[in-house]
Amino acid sequence: MSSMSIHKGEWVVVCDGAKALVLENVGDAKFPNLKTIEVLEHDDLATHEQGTDKPGRSHSSVGHGRSAVGQTDWHDQAEHAFLTKLAHHLDAAVGAGKTKSIIVVAPPRALGMLRPAYTHALKGAVRAELDKDLVKMPVHEIEKRLSGG
Repeated sequence: MSSMSIHKGEWVVVCDGAKALVLENVGDAKFPNLKTIEVLEHDDLATHEQGTDKPGRSHSSVGHGRSAVGQTDWHDQAEHAFLTKLAHHLDAAVGAGKTKSIIVVAPPRALGMLRPAYTHALKGAVRAELDKDLVKMPVHEIEKRLSGG
């Protein structure tokens, strides 16, 4: 992977649909030193704990037809809610002046859910997006992967 320069004070947000690591570079662009500011997680309950009803059925308004209604994807909804909450959290941090620049590292699916939740201010603060799944790695490994070390 090619190296990316991470500016001093810049935040690196490494996330997926269930967990987010908010890291800050306390080093410099040449020798990044990522420190964990916070870890955000949502409890990913088993599907049988999230949706208790079996899929519904609907009656046709004309005739005698009946059809099944698709099962709700509770995990998908939970991921979407978590990533939307993360975007609002980051927007508040940008608004409060905690950071001016953010690099977002997430798998493509998570990036796709996150982008629509970006406010104008947050969009302006996001300097780069990387479609990588690094959230389960230790911070020093993330640092190495991003700086090309």
